[in-house]
Amino acid sequence: MVLRFRYSARSHPGLVRSNNEDAGYAGAYLLLVADGVGGAAAGEIASASTAYVASTVSMITQDDPMAVLAQAIDFAHQHLRDGVRADPLRDGMSTTFTAILGDGERFALAHVGDSRAYLWRAGALHRITKDHTLVQMMIDSGQLRAEDAETFPYRSVIARSVTHSDPPEPDLCLLDLEAGDRLLLASDGLTDLVCDDLLCSAISSHDLDSGVDHLIDLALAAGGRDNVTCILGEVVEGALINPRGTLLGAAADPANLIDGAAIRIDQTAPRRTARLQPLAESHWYASRAG
Repeated sequence: MVLRFRYSARSHPGLVRSNNEDAGYAGAYLLLVADGVGGAAAGEIASASTAYVASTVSMITQDDPMAVLAQAIDFAHQHLRDGVRADPLRDGMSTTFTAILGDGERFALAHVGDSRAYLWRAGALHRITKDHTLVQMMIDSGQLRAEDAETFPYRSVIARSVTHSDPPEPDLCLLDLEAGDRLLLASDGLTDLVCDDLLCSAISSHDLDSGVDHLIDLALAAGGRDNVTCILGEVVEGALINPRGTLLGAAADPANLIDGAAIRIDQTAPRRTARLQPLAESHWYASRAG
């Protein structure tokens, strides 16, 4: 018997924006949310391609989960760089990245940006990520009071993200999870509008499907001013199963992918591992470009 996830997930464009720059992935071993940074070029391309790369790497690489997530983020950075080289109009695109990956025994968290991950256990909700934002940096340094953050004019400025330029600086750690734990991964379209008390109530008093629906409804009822993506996962014991899951939001549309054949299995390596395929080598990209 191994530990894996039961899950439910939804992504909604919200009530203000016409497009969805959120992306995500939910499967038996990987939960992931990526939010294209608002105002940047091709945010949906960045989030969708990052979610695609990370989900593919997680399925074909055999390594400890923290190393796999670190590799996935590095591949995503390189992939976005290739995407901007192929289309300079994408210059400036970037995305948040929050993911939890398990290998049946161990679980790891990788986090960049202001999407969030929460752990619900024994009736209590704990935030297990820290926002990489200007607001959080100013709170940490004593320049801003936490109670003033809601009205701070630059509260949406992201300090770290997965981008095509600078290498990402993710928070990486192992998580001590056990059967019965529930996890919430969400974009700021949920967490900016819905307080932690309501999040806890939705997670604890609903099954996974209705809990996700209720969380989306709460965000929409609060104005739905941004895209909103949430994934609820529950740690369960069970047999090993196919890791393939579901791509969400912008990632569900192949038109948002820089290259749908970017990841290849390296058959020459002593262990099964992933290789990022440059766009120039990709028949998929060449056929689209032609």
